[in-house]
Amino acid sequence: CVSFVIFSVSGGLGDTQFSFRLRQAGGQRTTHYEDDGEYNREAPLTLQRESAHYFGYVYFRQVKDSSMKRGYFQKSLVLVSRLPYVNLFQSLLQLIAPEYFDKLEPCLEAVCNEIDQWPPPVPGQTLNLPVMGVVIQVLLADGLYSNLLPAPLVLPSIHELDLFRCFQPVLIHIQMLWELMLLGEPIVVMAPSPTVSSEMVLALTSCLAPLRYCCDYRPYFTIHDSEFKEYTTRTQAPPNIVVGVTNPFFIKTLQHWPHILRVGELRMSGGQRFVSNFCFFPGFVLFFFNLGIYTSYKTFLHKDKTLIKRLLKGIQRKRPSEVQSALLRRHLLELTQSFIIPLRTGGNPPQIRPFRQEDFMKTLEHAGPQLTCVLKGDWLGLYRRFFKSPNFDGWYRQRHKEMTQKLEALHLEAICEANIVAWMKDKSEVEIVDLVLKLREKLVTRCQHLPVKEETLRRVGLYIETIIGSLPEDLQAVLHHH
Repeated sequence: CVSFVIFSVSGGLGDTQFSFRLRQAGGQRTTHYEDDGEYNREAPLTLQRESAHYFGYVYFRQVKDSSMKRGYFQKSLVLVSRLPYVNLFQSLLQLIAPEYFDKLEPCLEAVCNEIDQWPPPVPGQTLNLPVMGVVIQVLLADGLYSNLLPAPLVLPSIHELDLFRCFQPVLIHIQMLWELMLLGEPIVVMAPSPTVSSEMVLALTSCLAPLRYCCDYRPYFTIHDSEFKEYTTRTQAPPNIVVGVTNPFFIKTLQHWPHILRVGELRMSGGQRFVSNFCFFPGFVLFFFNLGIYTSYKTFLHKDKTLIKRLLKGIQRKRPSEVQSALLRRHLLELTQSFIIPLRTGGNPPQIRPFRQEDFMKTLEHAGPQLTCVLKGDWLGLYRRFFKSPNFDGWYRQRHKEMTQKLEALHLEAICEANIVAWMKDKSEVEIVDLVLKLREKLVTRCQHLPVKEETLRRVGLYIETIIGSLPEDLQAVLHHH
């Protein structure tokens, strides 16, 4: 349990859920997740475990209580994880928090003991996670979902938000928001509550899938965060980050940021308010009434008017929010894929070459995004701006890593197909021992990060034993000892 009292301009009492993200303290390194490489290699980019940040999932309760000094009971239960399973963990808190607020530490201790017995997440497998008499069934795959049995709560995804509900107030700006996120531009989201703030920030970062958003983001940022001075200084340009805030103090403090998104209350698919009982004070008027996006940015691509009309018509026809979200998510997915596909040029077998922007630009006329995307506009200008962004740097590093691992995997497979005995005939003992050491290095240090089959690893191990067996006994003893 962590003390976490929120600032919200909503005057409503009751329970609130939201999330935040914080940077790991410098010099700290965790040893609890030695399987990070294996999990992250198999998991989609949007579900990979963070190495330098923690996610916090919060369940906050505020109710009147005359026995308390301030007249209110205020308490938060915070779940901290490196995994971005927002839907799963928020649903878990919905089960745990009400019981915890009534029974306090004994309840929390029992829950922690149950969670401690959960198996590690394995992409592609179904996990049964028992807690408080309920079994959460989770499948981690491309079509991610989790079902809560036997309780009547079904989560269509372990991490995906109701994208349409989040973006509905700014639907006509969806193309601009996608470009701003693609380019890693600094954005501040000003919202009336931590719930709205965190959901909007997470929705923004998810709209680039399957491309990883490589910049920093803070779903709920306060004046008490350690980076407060860093983000509010006017002596340098704002960092490449998306921050969500609720305190009106930030209206003036962050007014120099190039892109400000002011959002009001979100509504559920049925139309009920998600945030209620607004309190209006003179200093808050600007915060509520001037909603929208404030920026001088000009988009490179034209709006997809067909998509917007289709979604607006869906509102008129009361189309379910999950269907609207699916349409919007598919549009953003296809848009991102159309942008990324021309970049993913590679031969078979793969080759690692320096990326030359001008050479790439020359290919766009015949193999550009216009082949798979109907949107018109200045694609070349968008690419040139993208090449200067942290997202391109992150994408290129990831691509280079994937290609390097693929080449190493092909090298191991080639070794398995080679006639090692014939190769050793004209080799010195030094060369043979060097080969043994290098193969062992691949197996021990790298193979958990390489996309190779278990059969390949087994055959490499047998090859090592064959090679060692051909050496003099004294060398065999040394190599077996190490």
